[in-house]
Amino acid sequence: MLNTVLLEAAVPGMAAIGAGLAAIGAGIGIGKIGGSAAESIARQPEANNDIRAAMILTAAFIEGVALFAVIVALLK
Repeated sequence: MLNTVLLEAAVPGMAAIGAGLAAIGAGIGIGKIGGSAAESIARQPEANNDIRAAMILTAAFIEGVALFAVIVALLK
């Protein structure tokens, strides 16, 4: 009985930690994409548009995965 009460009290905290980790992971991933894209554009300026398009597409995928992770974490 006591274990069940303690677990029910801890679940919202664990959900918040999971949502926070998802947000941190997305931030790190998008930061790496931005840094790599800037470095790639500096090395090959004529491929600017192709690199930018790939960067935006990949960042959108990361944002989508992070959103799903936050929703799953908060669903309990």
